[in-house]
Amino acid sequence: MRESQRSSATRRNKSKRIYKLMSSDPQLLPRYSIKQVRENGKQYYVDNQGAKLPSVTTILNATKPQEDRERLFNWRQRVGVAEANQISGAASRRGTGTHKQIQRYLEGKEAPCSDAILPYWQSIEPVLQDVGNVRLVEGTVFNYDLGYAGIVDCVASFRGIPCICEWKTADKPKGSVERLYDYPLQIAAYSSAVNHHYQAYGIKLEHALIVVAIPEMPAEVFWFEPEAMQTYCKQWEERVTAFWKSGSRGKS
Repeated sequence: MRESQRSSATRRNKSKRIYKLMSSDPQLLPRYSIKQVRENGKQYYVDNQGAKLPSVTTILNATKPQEDRERLFNWRQRVGVAEANQISGAASRRGTGTHKQIQRYLEGKEAPCSDAILPYWQSIEPVLQDVGNVRLVEGTVFNYDLGYAGIVDCVASFRGIPCICEWKTADKPKGSVERLYDYPLQIAAYSSAVNHHYQAYGIKLEHALIVVAIPEMPAEVFWFEPEAMQTYCKQWEERVTAFWKSGSRGKS
């Protein structure tokens, strides 16, 4: 076994022990039995009481600012529709694969990493050594007051601080928070949904983490303090309000 493989195996075993200890922690967040449905091209989550709420991504797409729509349109025209679809498809597959690898790692499960995902995994794995006290991985969260739901990548602690964790992949560095576009609103949405159940969950999140895995480079780490999170939460609430006021739920 190569040294890098032995090192990874050791870290996975450590992760398995950590998660096993966390399995009896009363602060683990509940995993809900939900159903996913699509209507008019939009994603919804249905809880076990039959309540149907739009996904975070659906709301962000429906309320996307015009300049962002134009930026995406211009990019597709510049590279060509076929090439754009190929790039988007590849990005989606690598993102899904990387998320699954991270989930297995955080849950202490042994799993081989495919060659396609390995560069992203090698980029992000060192950051995961600072993630502990895992409370939820790839779980659904609801905010019934604002009217939305979503699947959060991870609720855990980063260097001892409870936070929302969001994993992303890219072929080159983002370089700045501004180039994350709607990602900060995503973490604001998930944070707000978890805090919506503050009394039941016994946890209140004021920080968030976005990690961008990049091939052959250390992952970019974006850490959000409470003041920034308050700003993004306000912006997210404005987007949700705009979604419901515009009647976007019924539009194609």
